[in-house]
Amino acid sequence: MHWIALHPRDDTPEGRQLLAWRMLTYTPRVALVDEAVLMEVQSCLRLWGGPRRLLVKIFEEKTAPAPDRHAQGASSLIALARLRLPPGQSACTPPHALPLATLSAARPHLPVLARLGCSTWGELRALPRAGVARRLGAALLAALDQAEGRAPDVYPWAQLPEHFDEALDLPLLASTTPELHLALEHLLLRLQVWLGARLLGASAIALHWRFDQRRLNGAELPPGAELQIRTAQPVQRMAHLRRLIDEQLARTPLAAPVNRLGLRVLQLSPWQDPAGSLLPGEQDRGEPLHQLAERLSARLGPEQVLMAQPHADHRPERMQRWLPAQQLLSTAQRAAPPASALPLAPTWLLATPQPLVVQDDRPQWQGRALARLTPAQRIETGWWEERQGPLRRDYFIARAPGEGLLWIYREQDPGDAAPRWYLHGLYA
Repeated sequence: MHWIALHPRDDTPEGRQLLAWRMLTYTPRVALVDEAVLMEVQSCLRLWGGPRRLLVKIFEEKTAPAPDRHAQGASSLIALARLRLPPGQSACTPPHALPLATLSAARPHLPVLARLGCSTWGELRALPRAGVARRLGAALLAALDQAEGRAPDVYPWAQLPEHFDEALDLPLLASTTPELHLALEHLLLRLQVWLGARLLGASAIALHWRFDQRRLNGAELPPGAELQIRTAQPVQRMAHLRRLIDEQLARTPLAAPVNRLGLRVLQLSPWQDPAGSLLPGEQDRGEPLHQLAERLSARLGPEQVLMAQPHADHRPERMQRWLPAQQLLSTAQRAAPPASALPLAPTWLLATPQPLVVQDDRPQWQGRALARLTPAQRIETGWWEERQGPLRRDYFIARAPGEGLLWIYREQDPGDAAPRWYLHGLYA
């Protein structure tokens, strides 16, 4: 067997638990023992490319929470004992030469063992088993057997909660939203570790808080409040989610002082790392479009940031609709853009078609006659609309001397004596 013992940088119960959650990404056999996180990796070493490559991934600086030191051994207690030694001795000390102080079960009996002349595991093993069991108890020999591989390593293995719903009591009452940021950082770190261990991404979360009082200025207060955050694509890193929360909290005043802050995941999706390119200069730069749209919507309001949605209609002015970006990005399945009936249409359409003056049966623009360069492209549609009625247009690409290319159309009702001409678009 191959065991790795890790000592977390954050030497608190919460820090050890978060490190254990993160280690579940590499192996399902993770246990919290005393001050260390123990992980059995024999069955997964080949998957990670050996112990050296596995340790490189564990100690990545960009990943939190991270350990500050480690030790390895053939059993869990050997790895734990080597972790307790000074850094220069941990890797090279054989099991029989390990000090008894590094064995947790031997620590209550160190004065007695010192009087017997025992200071190492090997010297304790040399004593008669019956006498040691009678004077010091069978638990010490059982721990020594486990450390030397004569008994199995049995621990309550660490497990991730099925659903993420964590909350923290604030050390001080928070009267403004910036005072919630420290607790929020702790909750987001927990969420990131939990998502990474479960190979999931979060696309909707709820941030909720509890008020410290029930009445304010004689008016009844609710027990708390909640703020929901949704993203177009699942996220596992917290940078984008943190920005969205900050934007929303900046526009959300607290009705009363808050004494508890919680974070709950509402929607999860399987996580898949985005594919990267090995070619130089092909790496993504800047912020993805959907993240920019979500951040601006959180800052300016949903109705102030719009995106175009394709619409199945042959009329150029109705081929797309402008909807709030947040609403459009949150749609699970977006409509595919319809095939355009006018492949030569320009990208710049006028908001309202501009009537053109006709002279000698030729449309003019800014006092100059237009020369048609393409044959007519007819659109006949809208017959189902009672208000507007059927529409029939003939589109042309025209050239204005010294002005460039224009997109024009003619329209004629059955009762009109002459067709009407309009300018509908410009070519860059």
